[in-house]
Amino acid sequence: MNNALYIIATPIGNLGDITLRAIEALKNVEYIFCEDCRVSSKLIKHLSIEKKLISCNAHTEKHKINNILKFLTEGKSVAYISDAGTPGLSDPGNLIVNKIAEQGFKIIPIPGVSSLSCLISVCGFNLSSGFFFCGFFPRKQGKFKKLIETNEILFGFESPYRIKKTLEFLAENCPEAEICLGRELTKLYEEVLRAKAKDFVNMQIKEKGEFVLGICK
Repeated sequence: MNNALYIIATPIGNLGDITLRAIEALKNVEYIFCEDCRVSSKLIKHLSIEKKLISCNAHTEKHKINNILKFLTEGKSVAYISDAGTPGLSDPGNLIVNKIAEQGFKIIPIPGVSSLSCLISVCGFNLSSGFFFCGFFPRKQGKFKKLIETNEILFGFESPYRIKKTLEFLAENCPEAEICLGRELTKLYEEVLRAKAKDFVNMQIKEKGEFVLGICK
């Protein structure tokens, strides 16, 4: 492998979604940094890769960058993976990329799945004029309302603890908006629901798992 930092996307649920290129990179890099060793070890074991994982999450990112820089300076190849999906997309990774780029080292993206792109592919919204990605939707209702009033097509993540409140807020503030909701995408209990915001109030939504929402007014 080249002396470089490889930013590798991993499956968000179904392990079969790993790409051939990602497998090759994970097998051949000399060091793998990951968000949580307990989570990533399941994927590494599934791929029959015998390699020690090094934890690097949002709390340790600043410190572990020095380790990554040391390995790269020595001419080694290093990979970074988050728990699921694409690093840097509401996951750790941005700080690592910025600091490594500042030092002039090569950074190679190995693309793959994300819950955002999964939902976009099945929402059916006309995105020819673009859309706005919110990350996690704002907790403050005033800020959320301003986003809705822009009339942009919105996509964002939501937690199982707030999904009911978010759907109620949308039903009250933009009842005719088209909503596409994805829960546990690519996993065993995957759900994709489409309806007007006002109709979600009467739906039985399991408040469990990971959610991604699309909002089209």
